Amino acid sequence: MKDWGHTIPANMKIADARCENYDALVIPGGALNPDKLRADEAAMKVVRDFVNSGKVVAAVCHGPWLLAQVDALRGRKATSYHSIRKDIENAGAQWVDKEVVADHGIITSRNPDDLQAFTAKIVEEVREGRHQRRSAAE
Repeated sequence: MKDWGHTIPANMKIADARCENYDALVIPGGALNPDKLRADEAAMKVVRDFVNSGKVVAAVCHGPWLLAQVDALRGRKATSYHSIRKDIENAGAQWVDKEVVADHGIITSRNPDDLQAFTAKIVEEVREGRHQRRSAAE
């Protein structure tokens, strides 16, 4: 599969992104981009830094692969696109078939049909502020 969609110029390299400059991290879905990003150490450092900061981290569709990669799902409730359910469970999460799942500021959602609930939950969780949770490295 090579259909990457449209190319949009980036205004920053992912390696230059700093957690302290943002209130939340939103990881988009699709199968191709999350699969490529989870093998990119600079991307994984950004995800790990956000998880460790207690700031909101949200992932939709195949995006939770990145959370699995940094071991941020162990012992949490989460959801994802149905085809990666086993990956999420193998990462230690209790997979739940709901449009949006929030667990200590980590928000997951299944697919584009769930985006209204997903974005509403992101806004709610950002308003709550930082969340106490274990480190992605633990």
